[in-house]
Amino acid sequence: MAVREQWGKRIAYLGPEASFTFLATKGLFPGEWLIPCTTIPECIEAVAEDKVDLAVVPIENALEGSVPLTIDYLFHEVDLFAVAEIQSKIQQHLMVHPTHAADWQEIEAIYSHPHALAQCHKFLHYNLGKVPLHQYSSTAAAAKLVAESPEQRIAAIGNDSAAEKYNLTIVERNIHDFHFNHTRFFVLSKHNLRLPQEESTGHPKTTFMLTLPADVSGSLHQILSVFAWRKLNLSKIESRPLKTGLGDYFFVVDIMADEHEPMMRGAVEELRALGCSVKSLGTYYTYTTPE
Repeated sequence: MAVREQWGKRIAYLGPEASFTFLATKGLFPGEWLIPCTTIPECIEAVAEDKVDLAVVPIENALEGSVPLTIDYLFHEVDLFAVAEIQSKIQQHLMVHPTHAADWQEIEAIYSHPHALAQCHKFLHYNLGKVPLHQYSSTAAAAKLVAESPEQRIAAIGNDSAAEKYNLTIVERNIHDFHFNHTRFFVLSKHNLRLPQEESTGHPKTTFMLTLPADVSGSLHQILSVFAWRKLNLSKIESRPLKTGLGDYFFVVDIMADEHEPMMRGAVEELRALGCSVKSLGTYYTYTTPE
């Protein structure tokens, strides 16, 4: 899956090392300089401010849906493009410091990324229902915290690499609620490029962020019709608050087509004629990490 051609020597990712974002980034860019960031906005700002060439951030999980912070930041704060999408299988494990491996069921707190905690809701509820859950910036950061706190009876939820990196003991494996647990990551750039099609799924995808004309009856139906009569396949549509008032939203639309195709260019022209604003994140290909 590695992209052999160098597209940027500095690549920011949501860290620290051994996070799911790190594994996705390393899988696609094994020979590049990977720079960990503490938060998603820090990753995005790093590429927006030319501190790095690319940034990799999570955009959607199959169980918990979109990552609102990523979507909102891309819409409200910066003008960046998605030059690739990475899809990775996610396996969540419960891990503790080796000193607490024998009596792990007596742990007093569990730390992990909010999505990881939500993905393991059933296991946590039925097995550790009284143990407080604490949100952390990433699964790897939570694992690092546990490794650095042997005196505390705490656990983290994360992957095999985090357990290996921080010398933790996995006491329960695959605790996520559903077997099909995958996450999408965007590779972001200031330039509207795309990584080579080689070793990707081969199918282009484009993401638009749209606002609808105000107080126009049936406007969403009109928008969907723009794509429908052109036979442009939407793989996703969702709304996010515009942060201007209740009932005000923008829409994120994934279309299985290249934005340079005549039908796509026509769709953008018609959307704008209807009074919509259209922000394109560009066209990109999808790469999958080995399972």
